[in-house]
Amino acid sequence: MPPKTQLDKFKQTARELECDESEEAFERKLRKIAKTDNKMDSD
Repeated sequence: MPPKTQLDKFKQTARELECDESEEAFERKLRKIAKTDNKMDSD
């Protein structure tokens, strides 16, 4: 078996992390981690 390529390693890691390709799941997770602080926006 040839050595794994970087792409193969990436795909394997994504499977292990149970990544989801749906846009809805991405948006939910993005909103969860990317909350803004309104104090910063008032410059």
